[in-house]
Amino acid sequence: MMSDKRLAVVTGAARGIGRAVVLALLKQGRIVAGLDINAEQLKELEEVVKQAGFSCETYCVDITDTDALTEILESLAAKHEGIGILVNNAGITRDKLLLQMSNEDFDKVIDVNLRAAFIAMRVAARSMVRNKFGRIISLSSVAGVMGNAGQSNYAASKAGLIGLTKTVARELARKNITANCVAPGFIVTEMTDKLPDVVKEAAKQIIPLRRFGSVDDVANAVAFLASDEAGYITGQVLCIDGGMAM
Repeated sequence: MMSDKRLAVVTGAARGIGRAVVLALLKQGRIVAGLDINAEQLKELEEVVKQAGFSCETYCVDITDTDALTEILESLAAKHEGIGILVNNAGITRDKLLLQMSNEDFDKVIDVNLRAAFIAMRVAARSMVRNKFGRIISLSSVAGVMGNAGQSNYAASKAGLIGLTKTVARELARKNITANCVAPGFIVTEMTDKLPDVVKEAAKQIIPLRRFGSVDDVANAVAFLASDEAGYITGQVLCIDGGMAM
């Protein structure tokens, strides 16, 4: 198979960073399958992709449903002679201070952000090992690198992704499979749009570049790590944060 025709699977693909990643990988010439829990937003994704002159496969799935996620990934691997690229992008927040956070707030964020990524990696790695090629890219966060007040669940999940990624990088390196994290800082998305202006201004003061990033800043980094040119990069955490976490 030609390298650019490899299948790329993106979770949380319907909007924001996920949508930008789908478009960046399509521009690289990949076959892209986008997974998301929101059927309406997946239809929007298909429309956006079509307007850009491409097409992608979309699957509506709750990635915390292990059996459903496994079934979709296994059928995609069978259909396309393996999964070449896996982008673990799906993520949620349930922000509260430690003393106010419920068990459910904690467990739900870990299930979506960390456990589902582990399941996806385990399934995708089977065909990657068979094909002796793979790129696993997981969306961590500067919260996982630095910690962030009010986000003990989210920061734990994103730090967990870093440890998971480094371990997978060590285990699979001899099969020509790389595993890396990108750790976005403040990126302009629907999530950050909801923040009050005073919070946004305060955030800009701790970013050396004094501005928020765009979803394309993140997607371009993901696309690079998915490329053949990034074949000697593994086990890394690339902060895309305007210098915030350095």
